[in-house]
Amino acid sequence: MAVGNGGAKKVVAPMEVSVEAGNGGDEAWMDDDGRPRRSGTFWTASAHIITAVIGSGVLSLAWAIAQLGWVAGPAVMLLFAAVIYYTSTLLAECYRTGDPATGKRNYTYMDAVRSNLGGPKVIFCGVIQYANLVGVAIGYTIASSISMRAIRRADCFHANGHADPCKSSSNPYMILFGLVQIVFSQIPDFDQIWWLSIVAAVMSFTYSGIGLSLGITQTISNGGIKGSLTGISIGVGITATQKVWRSLQAFGDIAFAYSFSNILIEIQDTIRAPPPSEAKVMKQATRLSVATTTVFYMLCGCMGYAAFGDAAPDNLLTGFGFYEPFWLLDIANVAIVVHLVGAYQVFCQPIFAFVERWAASTWPDSVFISREFRVGPFALSVFRLTWRSAFVCLTTVFAMLLPFFGNVVGLLGAVSFWPLTVYFPVEMYIRQRGVPGRSTQGICLRMLSVGCLIVSIAAAAGSIANVIEALKVYKPFSG
Repeated sequence: MAVGNGGAKKVVAPMEVSVEAGNGGDEAWMDDDGRPRRSGTFWTASAHIITAVIGSGVLSLAWAIAQLGWVAGPAVMLLFAAVIYYTSTLLAECYRTGDPATGKRNYTYMDAVRSNLGGPKVIFCGVIQYANLVGVAIGYTIASSISMRAIRRADCFHANGHADPCKSSSNPYMILFGLVQIVFSQIPDFDQIWWLSIVAAVMSFTYSGIGLSLGITQTISNGGIKGSLTGISIGVGITATQKVWRSLQAFGDIAFAYSFSNILIEIQDTIRAPPPSEAKVMKQATRLSVATTTVFYMLCGCMGYAAFGDAAPDNLLTGFGFYEPFWLLDIANVAIVVHLVGAYQVFCQPIFAFVERWAASTWPDSVFISREFRVGPFALSVFRLTWRSAFVCLTTVFAMLLPFFGNVVGLLGAVSFWPLTVYFPVEMYIRQRGVPGRSTQGICLRMLSVGCLIVSIAAAAGSIANVIEALKVYKPFSG
């Protein structure tokens, strides 16, 4: 925005416009920070969370429970549901610094850490958060290609029989997914992808419901429930060491399956201004989303284990625990792909916003960065088109280069779980609320943080062991 001043022009970055500075225009269309009025609600926030949390990983929970058994598996799910919900409510309190209704807004997770903790912790938070988001983008590219390839294989098995290997490369499917993401990545910001999150959330219920139904059907067909109290047994094909690593990986997988803290503040920043406060709405959305997620996780994981026992595949719909009805498997895998299209955007929008804010502040006079052309829901600019497309291409190439990157993503998840989901929310809450370190609440919060750190270290160890195994047979672009 240009302001005349004796022939000189001062350019103010769009993200820095404020009502207080006299640049707000019509205040009826602005929030208290001078930005366009937010329109998010309890329902859109819930859709964003469900889209982020209920990923296609829900279909691997049967495998996770198979490693832990009927006692530890469900218990770990409930434990981490409680931990994630509690720490998320702490983090929601940190969206505003000071007064929960009128205090200064923190637009990103890093902003919240900067306002409450400051110092080198801000850099540490940024590195962990954005590395994790990039890893998720690559992992989702791989996951979508697996589902698209599973559609082709299901049709092949139906036509040629189960003896046919029905092999095919996943690389073309990754490229197709990347092209779709280039288009959707032109949606300007988080607030404008609410409809995509709702569609993705519906898709997650669709394929989870199909997986659950097939698990129930298989259990009835078996004439009973499979599995054991302690999980997969040591014996033929499973050594004691492998049992340990698998159990750690399963423990970590369940913990990380709930994680969405790395984008919680960004989701909260889409909610319309008080009353009620953004924190109150976010807590309600978190409660509904975590409860819904837990029900689906318990049902899908437990019924998958009941159906297959120790032989539970790592993905009920793409690991071919089921072969028929093939058309139902096709529908489920299409739903997974559509969900991942939306989930990719939910996780990448914070990266896009971070880079674009930095570019706007670094080169405020650049027409290349600031000029936009609006076409329907898309606000097109040469800079956005160039850099976001380059990002999608890069994540697609990495997905093709590292077909076992899911293990690396697991490692990134293990490393990021403790700081982003537990440590920073706990420390920011203690600082903002002035909780005495020697008080009962302060001691309990620190004990929770230490316990989750131990879980992260153990899960990271399991992920590293899996990466080492994958490297032994590694071939670039072998997908």
